Amino acid sequence: MFAKKRFDVWSGVTLGFVILFGTFLVYPMFGILRQSVLNEGGEFTLQHFVKFFSQKYYSMTIWNSLKVTISITLVTLLIGIPFSYFYTFYHIKGSKVIFVVSILCAMSAPFIGAYAWILLLGRGGVITQFLKNQLNINIGSIYGFKGILIVQSLKLYPLVFLYMNGAFRNIDSYLLEASASLGCVGIKRFFRVVLNLSMPTILAASLLVFMQAFADFGTPILIGEGYRTFPVEIYNQYLGEVGTDYNFASAISVIAIIMTALVFFLQKYATSKYNFSMNATRPVEKKKAKGIRGALMYLYCYGILAIAFMPQIYVSYLSFRNSDSVVFLEGYSLASYRMAVDKLLFRSIKNTLVLGFGALAIIIVFSVLIAYLVVRRPSWINNVIDTLSMLPYIMPGAIIGIALVVAFGQPPLVLSGTMAIMIISFVIRRIPYSIRSTNAILMQIPISVEEAAISLGASKLKTFVVITVPMMVNGIISGAILSWVAIVTELSSSIILYNNRNITLTMSTYVAISRGSYGLACAFSAILTLFTTVSLLLYLVISKTEDIRL
Repeated sequence: MFAKKRFDVWSGVTLGFVILFGTFLVYPMFGILRQSVLNEGGEFTLQHFVKFFSQKYYSMTIWNSLKVTISITLVTLLIGIPFSYFYTFYHIKGSKVIFVVSILCAMSAPFIGAYAWILLLGRGGVITQFLKNQLNINIGSIYGFKGILIVQSLKLYPLVFLYMNGAFRNIDSYLLEASASLGCVGIKRFFRVVLNLSMPTILAASLLVFMQAFADFGTPILIGEGYRTFPVEIYNQYLGEVGTDYNFASAISVIAIIMTALVFFLQKYATSKYNFSMNATRPVEKKKAKGIRGALMYLYCYGILAIAFMPQIYVSYLSFRNSDSVVFLEGYSLASYRMAVDKLLFRSIKNTLVLGFGALAIIIVFSVLIAYLVVRRPSWINNVIDTLSMLPYIMPGAIIGIALVVAFGQPPLVLSGTMAIMIISFVIRRIPYSIRSTNAILMQIPISVEEAAISLGASKLKTFVVITVPMMVNGIISGAILSWVAIVTELSSSIILYNNRNITLTMSTYVAISRGSYGLACAFSAILTLFTTVSLLLYLVISKTEDIRL
């Protein structure tokens, strides 16, 4: 006879998450799938998929997205791996500055970089005009494939750098000494030993960069011009000025989900081929960067960093220039900030804080509970919950936005245009960051601590609240800060869901850019950058670590 499993509070928590994920993730995703195979009369059809694959105008977006995304991933690896190697294996002065500024580059709103590069290298950009007028050099256009590649690579290479730091620090010095004794040194050792030992992390970083680049909406729509990608095409079909086709937009969304899922599983398969773990009994000791090699390292690290961070600096500078909205004039003033005040600045800040903290509170509670279910009460249903919570990690944000509108734009539950649907979107999109962080910290807490509390008469729930949660606080706060930064810079889902009542700082910035109000856009961008900077400095103070998982 089998003992009947008793229904306790944690079983109720599991059931609650099944209902929540079923309602706000699975059901909306099913809605997109359903809409993609219906015609205007509500009859089953595959005409939308046939239309996409039969017309080169649409099907080319597959190749365009893959081409630019794979190129971005390769370029970020080529930049980020040497960057991290120099940072980890050598003493470089100002390393803390390098680390902080790299995070700021990675976590800034993606379209701000694109906008700044237009001001710098666009047809009328300051650098473009200087080279043309003073040196008679024509550097071409920043728009199209080349521009997307440059902007996204400079924004995303810090993700590779941040991931590789931890991997390089886990390499044991004994392994490097053993390879040296066998004659494997220098560049040869870097490629044959160091990179092979770091391959799981390289693959993980590659997946993160690929997903971020593939899902990016802001950069391609600002500087892509004729170079059309998946997220932009989904947006055009759903909210385009020429005409909208919700069913066709849903079909493109389904194709995008399948593509990203295939990439995700391909990465998982590749990672399984490097199934080993390392624990550095004697971590790598940093060497001094001296001589010509040292000078080249400094030039490489600080040169790349200066170029990557230049957009944020330039936009902040322009926010203090006199402007008539379209043209920047001589002299300096706070005119752009006064204009921002007149253009919903306080409402944007208020909405950003209300939506951000509302979503963050839910994310913190949910991530702690899910982490406990997965780590302490493993079961197939809890593993399903964990998997469902990670699905948005591999989906473009526009798809989440469309799915929520399709699901909750009509009775029985109408949420379109409300703050609630924005919060749901933020929670769905950004909870994976906190779940990974809380999972990692909980796995480091011995279960014997909880067993001791229970043996002394504490209930399981009291043990969780009083003992376990306080011990998880570092992981909770770290994940929460990362989720917060991602929330305040969220664009791709918000552009589908926002209206004038719930507009955020990110959306105000984007709207100003799209309307050509450049001074206003710079003011909003500077304020958004300040939000990001303060959040990340808070993260560094609290976490006291240089290991970061985004």
